[in-house]
Amino acid sequence: MSSSETAPKKRARANQAEAADPASVAPEAGTTSTQPGPLFVAPISVRWRDLDAFNHVNNANYLTYLEEARLHWLQHVPGWFDEQSMPVLAASEINYRRPIEWPAQLLVELACERLGNSSVTLAHRIIDADDRDRLYSDGRVVMVWMNPTTGKPVALPQAIRDAAEAAA
Repeated sequence: MSSSETAPKKRARANQAEAADPASVAPEAGTTSTQPGPLFVAPISVRWRDLDAFNHVNNANYLTYLEEARLHWLQHVPGWFDEQSMPVLAASEINYRRPIEWPAQLLVELACERLGNSSVTLAHRIIDADDRDRLYSDGRVVMVWMNPTTGKPVALPQAIRDAAEAAA
C-alpha cells in the first residue's frame, strides 16, 4: 500500500479483504458459533404447480420449501414465540446448484451456523430424497426475534438456543 493512500481507501481495502475471507471476521459480542450439524430435516414433495415454463421448479418456490422446513422445525420447539417475541426473516441467501424437475421428493436440511443475541443463522440444503448427493441448492437465512408491538429486537428465546445447541 502506498503512503499516499487515504485512510478511507485503506479501510475499504481492509473491508474487501475481510469480505473475501469470511473466517477473518470475528463474530459480534454475545454470539455463539455452532458446528453446522443436523438441526432438522423436512421432507418436501414437488407439486406440479411448482413448475415454470421450462418444466422445472420456479426459483421462488425454493424459498417456499425453505420456509416450510423452518416452520416444521419450529413446531418441534415449544416456546419459540409468544405475544412479546416472534421471528422475522432478516436475510436469505440461496445458491441454485441444479434445477429440480417433477416428480421429485426432496429433503430440506437445516443446520445452525450462528446464535446471536436476538438472531439465529440457519444453513440450509435442498437435496434429493433418493440421492442425497444430488444437491439442488444451499445457502443460509438469518431470523431475528422481535417484539411485534415495538418492532425492536428481543432476546433469542431460550428454547431456540437450546434446540440449536442440542444439535451441535
